[in-house]
Amino acid sequence: MKKHPVRVYPSKEPLARKDQLAWKMAAVAADQTPIKADVEGMVINRIIDNASVAIASLNRRPVASARAMAIAHPRSSGATVFGMPNDQRFDCEWAAWANGTAVRELDYHDTYLAADYSHPGDNIPPILSVAQQLNKSGKDLLAGIVTGYEIHVDLVKAICLHEFKKDHIAHLCPAQAAGIGTMLGLPTETIYQAIQQAVHVSFTTRQSRKGEISSWKAYAPAHAGKLAIEAVDRVMRGEGAPSPIYEGEDSVIAYMLGGKNGHYEVPLPEPGEEKRAILETYTKEHSAEYQSQALIDLARKMRPRIKNFDDIKSIVIHTSHHTHYVIGTGANDPQKMDPNASRETLDHSIMYIFAVALQDGVWHHVDSYAPERAKRADTVRLWHKITTVEEAQWTQLYHEQDPNKKAFGGRVEITLNNGEKLQDELKLADAHPAGARPFKRADYIRKFDLLTGEVIAKAERDRFIGLVEQLADLTPAQVKLLNVQVDLSRLSHHKRDDRGIF
Repeated sequence: MKKHPVRVYPSKEPLARKDQLAWKMAAVAADQTPIKADVEGMVINRIIDNASVAIASLNRRPVASARAMAIAHPRSSGATVFGMPNDQRFDCEWAAWANGTAVRELDYHDTYLAADYSHPGDNIPPILSVAQQLNKSGKDLLAGIVTGYEIHVDLVKAICLHEFKKDHIAHLCPAQAAGIGTMLGLPTETIYQAIQQAVHVSFTTRQSRKGEISSWKAYAPAHAGKLAIEAVDRVMRGEGAPSPIYEGEDSVIAYMLGGKNGHYEVPLPEPGEEKRAILETYTKEHSAEYQSQALIDLARKMRPRIKNFDDIKSIVIHTSHHTHYVIGTGANDPQKMDPNASRETLDHSIMYIFAVALQDGVWHHVDSYAPERAKRADTVRLWHKITTVEEAQWTQLYHEQDPNKKAFGGRVEITLNNGEKLQDELKLADAHPAGARPFKRADYIRKFDLLTGEVIAKAERDRFIGLVEQLADLTPAQVKLLNVQVDLSRLSHHKRDDRGIF
């Protein structure tokens, strides 16, 4: 890996294309270095993971709405939509929209945390949709996904968006465009323009994850996917993009990030170097914001030591800057303590999450967020006794450059009414690659079965798993079948309607 310095260049100081970050990213995307078996295996795991959480969310309102919009854009040579029959195809842009929303809705797929936040699995829906529409092979699809993960993770390592209140899809959209470019075998020049266009149109504010969090949290990555597909399509027709998109005098660094004195160092693979960033990412065992994963496991661990929850006087969670200010009391969001808050808000409240996990000893993607669960009087009492504080050592662990030292946990101090204190800590979630029970292929399949077992037929389950496990050898015709079908009687909104404009 090589770190590339990135700063603002005044217009009077021209920056050659080969020295621009977007060009360097495009060169990585255009590089066809062979992919090793461990990387291929992890891509297969993440396709399974995406499908599991997508199928579990099919009848949730945002997902049903996104699917209804996609159904209004049929295309015989298009892409499949989660839950729908494989012989019904839709425009890839809208299939990516529906599938991306389904994957993101439950906040239950993979994550990477560094200078900023990310869910790299959000790269898969648009890349797969384009692969199905343009008759690409499994090997092509694999290469595209590997690039999407690489570019996404590398940007997240170097450029903090949330510091400037920008949403993290600003790193996702260019990664999606780069992945599509790799899959289609596009030249560096074309991918370069697509990346620039994707960056230009994907900067939005973090209000989508602040205050009363709405369904847009699920739609945002899917929206990025639509924008990425449009960007690639446009430049394939010979169009250009604002340039230089990162370093320009009036561009994103100058006015949306670090300003005219902003400086970043972005790590990227050198020519011929493998793209292995996907192996640094991690999925979720629990359906909640990633920074809560280790704390859910810690709550389960501490639970047997508490005889009566009403004996608890206070709970203080000592954790990183990010956890404290994003999902903790440092966010100063009253909604995070509100029993009437939306699911999207509750899964960004470590106070609520820790209270429920401590009481129940388990975490469920539906039951743990049910309105009646959030409003339970004893839960509300416990919930409102929980606060978070930033502790330097946890912030340092969060920002560790060495992936073998990086950690996202915390230390919990429970004070009882009699003055007794219970303390424990956990650095990593059990399912993390370096955790107590790292997720392997069998765990991904077990998660798939847990989330889809009551929704799909066993024959469909076996067909999909068997197909995806042969990813690199799939023909274009087989790639078109990389979808999980559901009996339409189980699906809301599986026919075209007239509720909207489309």
